[in-house]
Amino acid sequence: MSGIRALGTGVLLAPLLVASPAAWSQMTAPAKAGSVIYSCTDAQGKRLTSDRPIPECAAREQRVLNSDGSLRRVLPPTLTAAERAEAEARDIEAAAERVAKQDAIRRDRSLMSRYPNEAAHRRSRDAALEIVRSSMRISEARIKALNVERKPLQEETQFYAGKQVPAKLKSQIDANDAALTAQRSLMQDQEAEVVRIDGLYDAELLRLKKLWAGAPPGSLDAPAASGGASIAAANPSSKPVNR
Repeated sequence: MSGIRALGTGVLLAPLLVASPAAWSQMTAPAKAGSVIYSCTDAQGKRLTSDRPIPECAAREQRVLNSDGSLRRVLPPTLTAAERAEAEARDIEAAAERVAKQDAIRRDRSLMSRYPNEAAHRRSRDAALEIVRSSMRISEARIKALNVERKPLQEETQFYAGKQVPAKLKSQIDANDAALTAQRSLMQDQEAEVVRIDGLYDAELLRLKKLWAGAPPGSLDAPAASGGASIAAANPSSKPVNR
């Protein structure tokens, strides 16, 4: 009987003895609760399995199986450094687009809250322009006064025709010239500011008309500039200083 039992044991063990070491390890390893199996096919078409991510399949998709063989999830290929950098750049770009979209929505809602109708927008435009035009009137008055001051100085130089003009008189004429040049330059800046403010309000009004007509906030193209004209109206201290 002992011989038969030995023979029987040998017969039962025969399939295990001819199995590969990997198969032997898998068949004899005790099952662990919650354990997973990573499975993939390498570049040579060989199917590989492991209890952890498989280095040979880093660039390939790996299936993560439960201990009962059911699919738990699919592990995407591990990215190269260049691929990671590209993916990070895409993520940053997408995040920037989301932030820009949120900013556009907030900006449009704020714009509609500030200007519920065209009359409110017109009043704001007029207030912004009045700040600059007030400075222009001051500059114009200053230029007129400088021209009045210059006339007697110019007449006085006629007494020195062919002679050297006294230093004091020359200094007064030079100071008058410098002041006139500064005021004329300031006037040019103020005229350009009127054009800039009008342009900002024109673009803002065009956007508002679309929003008033029902366009969702944030759905329109981004404005070239935001709030510049309104800031000018809200900050009188930003007007040019007259010299």
